[in-house]
This record gives sequence, structure tokens and C-alpha cells, in this order.
Amino acid sequence: MIRALWTAGTGMVVQQANLDVIANNIANVNTNGFKKSRADFQDLMYQTLRLQGTKTEGGGQIPTGIQVGHGAMLAAVQKVFMQGDFQETQNELDLAIEGTGFITVIMPSGEKAYTRAGALKRDSDGKIVTSEGHSIEPTITIPNNAISVSTGTDGIVSVKLPNQSAPQQIGTIQLASFPNQAGLKSTGKNLYMETDASGAPNTGKPGENGLGTLLQGFLEMSNVNVMQEMINLIVGQRAYEVNSKAIQAADEMLQMANNIKR
Repeated sequence: MIRALWTAGTGMVVQQANLDVIANNIANVNTNGFKKSRADFQDLMYQTLRLQGTKTEGGGQIPTGIQVGHGAMLAAVQKVFMQGDFQETQNELDLAIEGTGFITVIMPSGEKAYTRAGALKRDSDGKIVTSEGHSIEPTITIPNNAISVSTGTDGIVSVKLPNQSAPQQIGTIQLASFPNQAGLKSTGKNLYMETDASGAPNTGKPGENGLGTLLQGFLEMSNVNVMQEMINLIVGQRAYEVNSKAIQAADEMLQMANNIKR
């Protein structure tokens, strides 16, 4: 019964972690480019009271043995990089990535970060930056006298200048992909960082080598399904509740044992 107390307690702990993950998903239901997370669990070690295959005195063999588990633990919290829905904004600097890929961002420290949030801006120098003011790579600068900006599905950025009939190309937005997207480190602010688990980035022109394409005037919405998250929330809540019932039952059984009189 003491084992039951600790085992059920681990079940409550993992369901609390599950609730934390679900809450973060729901909180970011309207965050552009957000990718939902999923909590994965695994069982803890087992106490072996009798080994499988043990020989009996009569020459037989025990087929199953006896093993008692010690509960559950959190194994991983994985990002699910499923494509989110698109929202039309008609803003010429808003870009959505259709397919695989990330926009490369240069941090103040010089490190590279990666994002799928395409709500780009223009700073005082004309450079295309993120909402946090970080430059994208390669750096693209829009002339101050540009009338309009156009970005093709292949990432080529062109501007319309006064007294010019044809658009002028000023750069190309490249995308980066990773062998293991789930291995990226989330740093907040819609940014991811490379890790040993993610592998080195493969950069290239949108639409080539398996990379996605760009859609101007659109933003990728969060891929969180609110209905699914609410179902997961109910399931997690009930799992937490039934584990608490197991603790209560073990406690009552211990109380009965303590109250036995000669």
C-alpha cells in the first residue's frame, strides 16, 4: 500500500506536467507561427519479484513472472510542426511559409535563430526585420523611395521605384530546414535555436530541395486545435482525479490496518 501511494503520486505529477503543456498550447492559440507541444510519458522501473522463465521443482517453467511497476514519468515534450492555417492580411511585408522551412534571424549576440512567424517589419534604415527588430538573413534593405514591395513564392524581393516601369530586385529571402525539427530549442518570441539533436540547417531558395514556398500578404496561424486541447484537458483532469482516488484508497487501507486491535 505504501508503494501505491508513491506510484499514484507519480501519476499526478505527470498529469500536472501534461496540464502545463496543454495550458501553454491554449494560451498561444492566436500566436502567429506557433507550433503546439505534446507531452510524452513512459513507465518507471519495475520491481521483479519473480523472473519469467524460472524453473520449478517439477521441471516446469514459470511463463510470466511477477513484476510490479512504480508509476509514470515525463519522457519528452515534443513540438508538432504541423502546418497551421493561413490568414490573409494584405500587408506586403507579411509572409507565410507554405511547407517546410524557417526564416533565419540574426540575434544581437550574432547567433542565428529561426522562426516561422512571418510578420516582418521595416526599420528606420529600411532593413527587413522581425517584430523584435532582429534582421533576417540574408539582410534585405528596402529603398526609402520604394512605392511598393513584392515577394515571390521563390523568395525574390522586388520593389517598385518612382519613374521606373519595371520592378527592381533587391534580394532573396532564403529558408532553412533541419533533419530533426523536433530537436530545435524553443527560446520564446517565436524563435528556435539549433541544437545537436536538430542537426545543422540546410539553407536554400524557397521551393527548392524540399523547402516550402512563400505567400505574400498572409500569416501562418497557430496549429493549435482548441477542441482537441479541451479534450486532452478533460482526459488529463480525469487521470489526475483517478490517481488521487488511488492515493485516497491506499490511505484508507493503511488506516484500517492501523486500527486493527487484538
